[in-house]
Amino acid sequence: MEKVKKIRGGDVRTASRLIRNLEDGMIEARSTIKHIFPLTGRAHVIGLTGSPGAGKSTLVDGLVESFRKKEKTVGVLAVDPTSPFTGGAILGDRIRMQRHAEDPGVFVRSLATRGALGGLAKAVGDAIHILDVMGKDKVIVETVGTGQQEVDIINHSHTVLVVLIPGMGDEIQAIKAGIMEIADIFVINKADREGSSKLRREIMAMLDMAPPETFAAGWRPPIIRVENAFEPDGFGKSLEELSATIEKHYQHLVQHNLIGSRVRRKAVVELNEAIRNSVLEPVLNRLVQNGEIEGMIQKLINKETDPYTLAEDVARRYLKECSG
Repeated sequence: MEKVKKIRGGDVRTASRLIRNLEDGMIEARSTIKHIFPLTGRAHVIGLTGSPGAGKSTLVDGLVESFRKKEKTVGVLAVDPTSPFTGGAILGDRIRMQRHAEDPGVFVRSLATRGALGGLAKAVGDAIHILDVMGKDKVIVETVGTGQQEVDIINHSHTVLVVLIPGMGDEIQAIKAGIMEIADIFVINKADREGSSKLRREIMAMLDMAPPETFAAGWRPPIIRVENAFEPDGFGKSLEELSATIEKHYQHLVQHNLIGSRVRRKAVVELNEAIRNSVLEPVLNRLVQNGEIEGMIQKLINKETDPYTLAEDVARRYLKECSG
């Protein structure tokens, strides 16, 4: 297939167009992914999650530079909130990554959440596959900062970084949110701020309370402090330490045969999503097109029925239709 051949050759335009078509839900894009999927599985996928304003984009920018110094090719998927006007991604501080735009070893793409839960775009899983097949050694996925829903990043990543900053007043809330449980590495960003040591102690206390089996094959999530980005020397050293720790975690997964469990988790999620897209979306589209959905909504508003009864009726009708 010509498109797959171009993507394997690193063609940026073809890859960008395919990702856009996936976001738009075009059927031909799914057909291309079918040919791409068997070629995947080589890239190291790194997920960054954390509260809004934690400086994730600055970290990604620094990590790209650090990986490039090690001659690693890098793909970045920056997942942004959806613009209420265009339906596309609000680029925000993605602009600062433009310094990598002329580097053929770096591919940066913004994706819009379009209402998807978990701070992730629906197309992110397939977009990761595309960057993988392009030959990127590292694929970095930066998520929207949406609190508890951020845990979905674990379904797509080998290594998960949870980014926190001191002085936000939400340290304890973050610990309670469940987001802390998915971290392979904790990053205290803007570590020159007051409260950095206190935040580190709170993370360590949480880790001390966790049962030993929580840590996969003995990997206790390290805590990396990253200095102010406006102090290049300290920031650069912090990023070198962070990128080295990321690599160390990946090697830990490989040496202890843990990659397979993470690949399986991703496969389960992708299968569920594919079934949902193939079964649920056509039914919903049909209900919208024939106007039936509006009648159902009105019945709910009038309290004539309930959502479960309506859903069960739809399931019975369409499953019977498929079996008949």
